[in-house]
Amino acid sequence: MSHSEDRREGVSPQTDELASALMGDALDLMAAGREFEVLLVIEDKAGEVTSYEFKDDGPEACLEGAHERVTSLPHAVRYAIAYEGAVEDDSGSYADALLLEFGERGYRSYSAYSLVDGKGAGDGFTWTDPAPAGELPPLL
Repeated sequence: MSHSEDRREGVSPQTDELASALMGDALDLMAAGREFEVLLVIEDKAGEVTSYEFKDDGPEACLEGAHERVTSLPHAVRYAIAYEGAVEDDSGSYADALLLEFGERGYRSYSAYSLVDGKGAGDGFTWTDPAPAGELPPLL
């Protein structure tokens, strides 16, 4: 199943849970003002979840490293990746955001984002509900 059209649409409850947990953890880190480049969680066939943090290589290299880690694990079933970025609005301005990529073997892969404000402000940190950002090439 290498082509997106050969894959199921939608998101399984297990992938939704994995991605939601990672997004929550990343938002907590942002509220606390903790810097991170790319966070990755992978669940294998046995249901074991492994977490990774990619840092010190710059955001693009870290994201590429996370993608390579997902594709290199033959027993990976689902994954989620979170990283900081920006999203362009209708006026052409950019807003800070938490970006999320997620996928599952046999399913299409997707991305989403949540706009954020007040990084490091603790209880003053705010975020929007996640919004879809589109389909991505599958990693599994």
